[in-house]
Amino acid sequence: MMSLLRLSERVLAGETATEFTHPFDPLFQIEEVAEGVAMVSGFANVAVVRREGSLTLIDVGSWLTAVPGHALVRRVFDEPVETAVFTHGHVDHVMGLGPFIDEGRGPIEVVAHANVPARFERYVRTAGWNGCINQRQFSMKVRWPTVYPTIDRLVGTEARVTLADGSSLELHHDRGETDDHLWGYLPDRRVLFTGDLFIWAFPNAGNPQKVQRYPGDWAAALRKMAEKNAAFLLPGHGLPIAGEENVRRALTETATALESIVSQVVALMNEGADLDTVIHAVKLPSTLMERPYLLPVYDDPSFVVRTVWRLYGGWWDQDPASLLPAPKDALAQELARLSGGAQRLGARAEELLAAGELSLATHLVELARRAAPHDATIADLRRRLYERRAAVEPSLMAKGIFGAAARERSG
Repeated sequence: MMSLLRLSERVLAGETATEFTHPFDPLFQIEEVAEGVAMVSGFANVAVVRREGSLTLIDVGSWLTAVPGHALVRRVFDEPVETAVFTHGHVDHVMGLGPFIDEGRGPIEVVAHANVPARFERYVRTAGWNGCINQRQFSMKVRWPTVYPTIDRLVGTEARVTLADGSSLELHHDRGETDDHLWGYLPDRRVLFTGDLFIWAFPNAGNPQKVQRYPGDWAAALRKMAEKNAAFLLPGHGLPIAGEENVRRALTETATALESIVSQVVALMNEGADLDTVIHAVKLPSTLMERPYLLPVYDDPSFVVRTVWRLYGGWWDQDPASLLPAPKDALAQELARLSGGAQRLGARAEELLAAGELSLATHLVELARRAAPHDATIADLRRRLYERRAAVEPSLMAKGIFGAAARERSG
């Protein structure tokens, strides 16, 4: 099995195809990247720092990977865990501490940003909703948790965790994917712990089913990290990166991509453009989009456009008809009458599907379905269209939503 650092080196050099290193395909390996610093490759990564007979964990994984993650840590390190730092409150990063607690080797201090408890409270309140959206996003049915870890130490903008030998782990707060995110830096080993501010994919700044994200702040955080001149980067998902130049390039180019979207969207908003115009006008340089750590395999840049719009302009898209709309079923029935029936809409959608005009076909097939919800021919067309869309879209989010639509039953 190839080492994590070697695999990272090969991907950065273009020697290994990135589809074999998708950031959400865990390799379940552990590797020491610097003296006393290791990374566990899981669905969400776990970083381990060993000092003077004790361990500090940066993130702990999910409840689904807690047991194999614990086994991997114990394959290399025998010391008790003294501290666990949560980079943010997403469940795939904070729910895997149980096996270490069960060892009964002393208390484990949990450190997180001051906004994490509010996130946990929201998760409990919206457990059903989160279960639904994660089922769509990841095409798997998981019962959303309603019990969360207790945070022993809440931190604000800047903090330090004192390790057993007296050295410090720096913690810095910045908004990005979340409003409760910390990133860490270990100066004496020059190791950067990014959490989900870097995930070996286009930044998850536009998730269509989740709360507000902060692309501009995210870019600023990446540039702060780049100023550290770290020798190693351990991400929240994906492979470690070694070498000052590799680390700096990955961080700054990701920042540039986010900054480009923000500046383009704001400029168009200032010109009075509506959301539809903005979505289709914003473009990123192909040189950036071809980078192995900026491929849109999870989020989609057009989703980030919507995030910026929502942040600065609210939810209305500037279409007067959408402000106080008629029910979609009523609109679909009216358009079906005008066009000669739902079957005519469906027939045109079939033609567009054959021609590869998938986005336009999707609009028409949805109108046809709403106008004739029990029509088996339209239901079959809709299923085939969404199967095709799920197959050709690169982003996991789009694949998940289109795949869920393909599985829906008519009527």
